[in-house]
Amino acid sequence: MLNEIGDFKSSITGTRVLEIHDLAHLCQPAFSSPPSSGLLSMSAAVVCTRSGAAATDKGDLMDHLVTNLVEAAREHGDRPAVKLDDAVLTYQDLLETARRVAGMLKQSGMQPGDRVGLVLPNVPAFPVLFYGSLMAGCVVVPMNPLLKDREIEYYLTDSGAKMVFASEGAGDAASTAAEATGVQMLLVGAAGPSTEQFGDVEPLGEPVERADGDDAVILYTSGTTGKPKGAQLTQANLSSNATMAAKTLIEATPDDVIMGCLPLFHVFGLTCGLNAAVASAACLTLIARFDPAKALQVIDRDKVTIFEGVPTMYSAMLHTEDRDTHNVSSLRTCISGGSAMPVEVMKSFEEAFGCIVLEGYGLSETSPVASFNHPDAERKPGSIGTPVEGMELRLVQDDGSDTPGGEGEVGEISIRGEGVMKGYWGRPEDTAAAIPDGWFRSGDLATKDEDGYFFIVDRKKDLIIRGGYNVYPREIEEVLYEHEAVAEVAVIGISHPHHGEEIGAAVALKPGAQASVEDLRDFVKERVAAYKYPRQVWIVDELPKGPTGKILRREVSPPDGASGS
Repeated sequence: MLNEIGDFKSSITGTRVLEIHDLAHLCQPAFSSPPSSGLLSMSAAVVCTRSGAAATDKGDLMDHLVTNLVEAAREHGDRPAVKLDDAVLTYQDLLETARRVAGMLKQSGMQPGDRVGLVLPNVPAFPVLFYGSLMAGCVVVPMNPLLKDREIEYYLTDSGAKMVFASEGAGDAASTAAEATGVQMLLVGAAGPSTEQFGDVEPLGEPVERADGDDAVILYTSGTTGKPKGAQLTQANLSSNATMAAKTLIEATPDDVIMGCLPLFHVFGLTCGLNAAVASAACLTLIARFDPAKALQVIDRDKVTIFEGVPTMYSAMLHTEDRDTHNVSSLRTCISGGSAMPVEVMKSFEEAFGCIVLEGYGLSETSPVASFNHPDAERKPGSIGTPVEGMELRLVQDDGSDTPGGEGEVGEISIRGEGVMKGYWGRPEDTAAAIPDGWFRSGDLATKDEDGYFFIVDRKKDLIIRGGYNVYPREIEEVLYEHEAVAEVAVIGISHPHHGEEIGAAVALKPGAQASVEDLRDFVKERVAAYKYPRQVWIVDELPKGPTGKILRREVSPPDGASGS
């Protein structure tokens, strides 16, 4: 059983809230087939704003994430910061608990710049441990709690993490990985460390000072080489993007209630959900395991003003039988990320919820938001809008030069600005390839119209977006190559009506070898997170190849009728 939030809060404040006696089920995926861990690339994001919502000018916010929390606690200490049903942490609670976490890390020998892994779902423990780690000067390495032990082991090893916190739902995999790497691990409840785990630790008085260019988060995002790369997001990267999103996109104030359905381990949920909420002293109400009826209930109960989710969540809420029994009139702004929202879903959502939908764009490497159809500007359906405050976008050719002028000219989106990462952790060559001249090469192809609006036309990288989460073919191919019967494999995306794309794998077996599609699918399923394994596997005699013998993934086609399962 996970730690009880009520007991935990009582140990801090002397007050008591309704206890949640068993939160273990909340560590399960949001869907039976969850969205993926790469989710952001926020390859397309959407903001939906109720007509007439007015922008507010709250003045400049603090420069760093931790100072945002200190400021929020000083000015709005009694206001709720984080909610999970009836369990509530005020801003003062969050700050004091984060200080105890920071004291625990210091007592454990952690030094500024040391990496701390978080393997947690959307429960109050995440913000508690996230801000506590930053307060101690540590660098946070967020991980999807659905990852398997070999995946967590890679993240811990590559980042050089010295400590990892994990929820009960991810405890077995994290424990195995921690043991294999010699990393200290602490299994925590839904609220964070228990009173017994804190013991007599002395809360950290003042946050450890960090420079703008110091790492705050190392966020792993896969590449076409298959091995995940750690994007180094600095204090300035994350704080500037969160402040920008809070002020110019969702226009959050201390009176707002933000629903956190996007995973906090993902950069979109982390920036536009948690960090934007703290930067504006708003309340973040969490749903650890998404259910459309539950989401509508919470919107009604908590008077949610800002909703954040992936397109499949919007579709699920639209098709909930008792949707009309819930009062959702409090909703002012909605954000959807991870993949483009289907036009029909967009139209239906606008009609049902009285909102307009604004699309935007960003990536893990850009903290993430890079462009948007801004609330106070013209909306162009199908466009990712114009660059956000503090960011620049341009279209370039393969040699880095600007694409020729004129509408319809396709080029790769290159990004420069406050949100662009420092680089890939421990990968100077990859960093130089991604940012060769101060502009980050996104790998996404687009056009730009005469008004400066960008329109995505294709993805240059071989990325599959399943239900809003990123899956990179090479990573899955490398797992299949570990099977003793496999000679060659190509993993591709297959159009799917619900998830957007499903993962498919064409496999050529070694001469004389035997393996069923079920065997191959189960082989991968046992080794990667649930959203990554291919639902469609088919065996072929050989795979298409180019003149040099390279497998031509673009020429691989699924069997007739394949659409995932």
